Amino acid sequence: MKYSLNLYRFIPLTFLALLPFGCGPENNEPVMKSDVFTLSRTEYADRLYGFWLAECIANWTGLITEMDKIGGDGLDGRGAGFYTREDWGGPDQPNLWGHRSGHSKTIDFYLDPGEMWGADDDTDIEYIYQYITWQSKDPKLTGKQIRDGWLTHIYSDENTPFSRDGGKTPENFLWVSNQSAHDLMLEGFVPPETSDPARNPNWDMIDAQLTTEIFGLFAPGRPEVARELAYLPIRTTARENAAWISEFYVTLHSLASVAPESLSMKERIHWMLDEAREVLPEDSYSAKMYDFVNSQYNAGVSWEAARDALYEKYQVRQEDGYEWATKEPVCQGCFAAGINFGASMVSLLYGEGDLKETIKIGVLSGWDSDNPSATWGGLLGFMVGRAGVEKAFGRTFPDKFNIHRTRGGFPNDGVDTFENMAATGIAVVDRVVEQYLGGRVDKERDAWVIPR
Repeated sequence: MKYSLNLYRFIPLTFLALLPFGCGPENNEPVMKSDVFTLSRTEYADRLYGFWLAECIANWTGLITEMDKIGGDGLDGRGAGFYTREDWGGPDQPNLWGHRSGHSKTIDFYLDPGEMWGADDDTDIEYIYQYITWQSKDPKLTGKQIRDGWLTHIYSDENTPFSRDGGKTPENFLWVSNQSAHDLMLEGFVPPETSDPARNPNWDMIDAQLTTEIFGLFAPGRPEVARELAYLPIRTTARENAAWISEFYVTLHSLASVAPESLSMKERIHWMLDEAREVLPEDSYSAKMYDFVNSQYNAGVSWEAARDALYEKYQVRQEDGYEWATKEPVCQGCFAAGINFGASMVSLLYGEGDLKETIKIGVLSGWDSDNPSATWGGLLGFMVGRAGVEKAFGRTFPDKFNIHRTRGGFPNDGVDTFENMAATGIAVVDRVVEQYLGGRVDKERDAWVIPR
């Protein structure tokens, strides 16, 4: 395995030269001995590679249909109805604003990005969080560290080198709550002030659930610690249901490394979901939304029927106190945390642990379709590792990542590799294990020993 030492020249070689070591019994399950479990750092690095690779594949596939469909009559006739499985392989339709995908005319897996994968808002803020966490001696970020990281690496409309509409409009690749939080940071506010509903009207939008999942991977098998690490990053942009949904996602990612491998992928997903459901307060719309989609799945209806029922219950009838379809003036709450969470549960449950099927359903489910697709692509990519992702698609992929497509201020002109990104993640987990999990890094066996 080769690493670009000029890019991460400060990472100790022990993080880069990961020695082969099996993480447990021959079936590769985590070793559970009394009150500790052991995980191989080598295997975890491969899983982190799979996380970034599959997240990019799913993100760019989802971008083809992003905001194409929001149900019903749409917005002034645009975005009406929904896609179904019959639309896979067919032409991409215009989105709410009349635009089509710029990188694919067909609704299909996007697998050929050229020499490198470009960053998007589903990957770039996670990348920033990993980078500034790696730079910090303490992996639990402060509000000031988050603000400094955002203002260092995220452009405003005033200083961005990017534009759209033929150069007429500045583009800084921020939307809804991310944009509101960034504006507040420029005014001097520090997280969690940046998600205060009195200041940030977008506090219940989708943003945090697509920018903070990675904190679950920093605390393997210990979701309570993962949520502690993610608490402030989540509340940079989210409160209440939007924050609880994000913690649900973080919990799933933390549990992914300890889901029993004696179970099928479908069974592991259900095991993880049962555990993560405890994070959602019983009286919250997010809990009721999850339970509703799960009941549709258990009733055996098709994923399209479950998605349509979700739309009717929450967008049309606005049950369980969910009112964003009328409260949000731009697109009937198309960026809201809730409806996109519900749609994400459709794809995760009906995908049943199959990477390609989960991405397909996510891409066709509607609303902000690239975000749930990217989230589950990353989660399942982590669970199967690099080889599992390549096996699923029957091919290899470019391993370079261009963070400077959307952000700035990184080494090597923003060109990174999934190997280096995985190595950085390993360095972060080392610190979390020692500082927050009460565990240790067994250098001789290249493994983590973690109390349960």
